[in-house]
Amino acid sequence: MSEKGAAGGGLRERKKRATRAALAEAAVRLAAEHGAEKVTVEAISAAAGVSVRTFFNYFDTRDDAFVVIDADAGARIRRAVLDAPAALSPLEALHGAMAAELAETEQQHELWRLHAQVLRASPHLLVRSLGAHMADETALAEVIAARIRSGGRPVSESAPGSESAPGSESAPGSESAPGSDEERREALDLYPRLLAAVASTAVRTSVEHWCARQEEAAFLDVFREVFALLAAGLPAPHA
Repeated sequence: MSEKGAAGGGLRERKKRATRAALAEAAVRLAAEHGAEKVTVEAISAAAGVSVRTFFNYFDTRDDAFVVIDADAGARIRRAVLDAPAALSPLEALHGAMAAELAETEQQHELWRLHAQVLRASPHLLVRSLGAHMADETALAEVIAARIRSGGRPVSESAPGSESAPGSESAPGSESAPGSDEERREALDLYPRLLAAVASTAVRTSVEHWCARQEEAAFLDVFREVFALLAAGLPAPHA
């Protein structure tokens, strides 16, 4: 597996993820301060404390560093969904996988805010980011479908979407899930497509609500409440 797609849990892979995260954070912070168009690969590499050669071990182009803050997060969520206990419903499995991944969101919310600011200021980066998220959502829907087909039993590592890296150019149309991203979405049943889309919206809504009311509750409590409302069928609140 290339460094761009690595999402394993060993020491070497954790170091790779840390380096990639440092580069992405440096790119976002520099872009927020100076504008993405003025930020060079040399500046990003220097801010992250690595060489330009190392930068290109993780990103094919300079713009790739701005697109997604953590390109391996989706792969970890998908693996956790596939590995979740069989007794859990797809919604419960997805909730648990996402909650574990979002555990440090409160510490990262400033970076998320800066990232959104950078994307809004650079329409071409925003388009690329939306494309990466759509590819990630399709891959998530594919593993939900695989979990449903298996009845919750463990699914092999070659399950469609289980290892494709969100944000990478190879995610749509990987060997495990051939075809364009649009073709892959069309091949999915309604339920996994809807659940993946709802989960993506749940994350965005939770982050936006918590950022506006940080003094009222911890982020994970907000996230749990969102999924509790989904599980209950979104009952209307009392007046």
